[in-house]
Amino acid sequence: MATLLHIDSSVFPAGGSASRAVTDAFRKIWEEQHPDGTVIYRDLTADPVPHINADAHTAGFADPDAHTPEQAAAFAERLQLIEELERADAVLIGAPMYNYTIPSTLKAWLDNVILFGRTAGENPSAQGTPITVVASRGGSYAPGTPKENYEYVQNYLTAIFAGTLDLDLDFIVPELTMAPHNPAMTELVPLFETSRERALADAATKAKALAERLAA
Repeated sequence: MATLLHIDSSVFPAGGSASRAVTDAFRKIWEEQHPDGTVIYRDLTADPVPHINADAHTAGFADPDAHTPEQAAAFAERLQLIEELERADAVLIGAPMYNYTIPSTLKAWLDNVILFGRTAGENPSAQGTPITVVASRGGSYAPGTPKENYEYVQNYLTAIFAGTLDLDLDFIVPELTMAPHNPAMTELVPLFETSRERALADAATKAKALAERLAA
């Protein structure tokens, strides 16, 4: 039975979030393909993980037998997140762009699961796990656009997921999500609608293809 780790980080609920709409579409197809599978779900807005502190950080580099009570408690929470990542056969993450980068809640999750000597470094423990990131954004930061140089979500997450954790990374990118809400972007609404439909279609296609790949 396959296990999907699904993480959402949008501050908006399902009805108002572009990234959640796409991760929901992906998960629906995934569950249809894996009716007996497991989904580990974390909504980082409803239930944020603790930001890493000195005890959680230093515990990752110390012998567990030498942990202080504070280190042991902090590392136990961190270890749960790490083990969820390691247990997953596939990972799905909603990562909307806020002020040119990812939500702080998602950064907190990353800081917890990145542990050199285990999930990062030589032979990382989740190496090769397929991960699909829904990187929604209010405008467009694609190559050739005026704000191309402000794209820090895909660049950053590629460095983390493909580089540091050595996961098998794929993106779905719904763009121009602010067009229906910003009068200055009204003329871009058709492009937003096209991008949204493409993202939903990509979610269904990629979820089915990934399910078939893992079943092979």
